[in-house]
Amino acid sequence: MTANRPNANDDDHRVVPFRPRSDRPGGRRRWPQWPPQSQQPNSPVKGLAKYEGGEREDDYRHRMMVNLAGLVVTVLLALAGIWLTIQIADLRKTQDCMLSGRRNCAPIDLKSSDR
Repeated sequence: MTANRPNANDDDHRVVPFRPRSDRPGGRRRWPQWPPQSQQPNSPVKGLAKYEGGEREDDYRHRMMVNLAGLVVTVLLALAGIWLTIQIADLRKTQDCMLSGRRNCAPIDLKSSDR
């Protein structure tokens, strides 16, 4: 058997070699550019160099303080969300108790009562 003829068992695992067509003399094909050079619009942005960091030195201390402040705000928001979830669950439990017709659903704080 030759290399170009596949076996009956080898149909799914065959590699088909593709060779590019040669449109130009010398065998190399020139791919078109998009958009064509004659139709390229003028860019509305003059340059992005002013937005680059440039030669400025990075202020590591300031960046770390901003990161720390962001972490503190994130932790406080998470704690506020947990507290709010617990309060809503307690309120729902009290409402369910009252709506079922029971009395004395509110918890009694024994430490605050004076006898």
